[in-house]
Amino acid sequence: MRPNTRTRMVLVAVLAAVTALSACSGGDGGSGGGKIKLSLGLFGNFGYTDLIKEYQAAHPNIEITERTAAYSDHHKNLAAHLATGGGAADIEAIDTGYVAQFKATPDKFVDLNTVGGDKLKDRWLGWKWSASLAKDGQQIGYGTDVGGLAICYRRDLLQAAGLPADRDAVSALWPTWQAFFDAGKRFQAKAPNGVKWMDGGPTVLNAIFGQAPTGYYDTSDQLVVDSNPALRTGWDQVVDAVKANLSAGLLYSTPTWNTGFTQGQFATVTCPAWMMTKIKDQAPDTSGKWDVASVPGGGGNWGGSYLTVPKQGKHTAEAADLAAWLTAPEQQAKVFTSQGLLPSTPSLYTDPKITSYTNPFFNNAPVGKLFTDAAKNLQPQYQGPKAGDVQTEFGNAMQRVEQGKQDGAAAWQQLVGDVSKLK
Repeated sequence: MRPNTRTRMVLVAVLAAVTALSACSGGDGGSGGGKIKLSLGLFGNFGYTDLIKEYQAAHPNIEITERTAAYSDHHKNLAAHLATGGGAADIEAIDTGYVAQFKATPDKFVDLNTVGGDKLKDRWLGWKWSASLAKDGQQIGYGTDVGGLAICYRRDLLQAAGLPADRDAVSALWPTWQAFFDAGKRFQAKAPNGVKWMDGGPTVLNAIFGQAPTGYYDTSDQLVVDSNPALRTGWDQVVDAVKANLSAGLLYSTPTWNTGFTQGQFATVTCPAWMMTKIKDQAPDTSGKWDVASVPGGGGNWGGSYLTVPKQGKHTAEAADLAAWLTAPEQQAKVFTSQGLLPSTPSLYTDPKITSYTNPFFNNAPVGKLFTDAAKNLQPQYQGPKAGDVQTEFGNAMQRVEQGKQDGAAAWQQLVGDVSKLK
């Protein structure tokens, strides 16, 4: 219906009022007093929901949103956004397996040393701080968590197969990885129907490799997959475990793996500290059935992340302040006691609130002491520029073995070729 003259006059007045109101609001952080909008690009559960509410309450001019993608998609998307100069979040999380790749282009990120980071460096483990330093000394990221390693296990499933369930007795079952696989054979002989000893070969591979002095790269950024005996030895051990029918054949961080937690398809899973949140999120009804034991071989690391500030953001100063706050010891402590992510700030490793913390979901396991002890004994492993992609290729190769598409030797041969193309 065509409006009459009076209606047109009313519409013009309304539009003028809306325009004036918009000008006063200042839009996204404008001079008119509008809120500054910051976005967080994450993968997985970083435990920031309550912290964001706390920060916004203390900074009423800041509005924060989270956007979460799958692990590999997140890092691929970030690389694309940096290459095109647009689309990145104001703060982007980067996993330890990818930080070497991104620190090779420090011009894409705010050098946090120039906004006060140089005065904060003693917050973090020395190796954690160094791992995100670019060649010329630019600091691209503040450390969030570190992995640390343990084994999470289903008490009820071990008991059903005639194995001990007490965490000290369980830890004693596997002083070495070979002992872990031997215990798995005992379990499998009397396992509940449809239940396997471990979730999948790739998860165990990551733990074994994380304990090696040298991983996929040497310190000159040369791939050493085919020449590092620790990798081939670990590979052969896990292939033998798969052949012994100990694996559920699941690839971590996939929908079928998530379903495996829900349906109780496996009794053990390699458990860096952040894995506890994964288990709790995927299988909330299994509280009390899980427990935490020491990892075979002791020590090692899998995972951990950083918060970075891409230069393309509109509010890089505010984003850098938020990143510093989220990774401060006080906030890392809150994330640990709420989500189980192990702090990368060593001042917390002797804090009684942390060291005495027990997790009710995991049968009140003393995870505070267990994981801080692991962190104190952790020997950092150098991560090369494509470490995250190499890890993905190892997972794909082991999946081919688990699915019967290749034997261990053929899968290894293809793996070496696939990895060489990542240079």
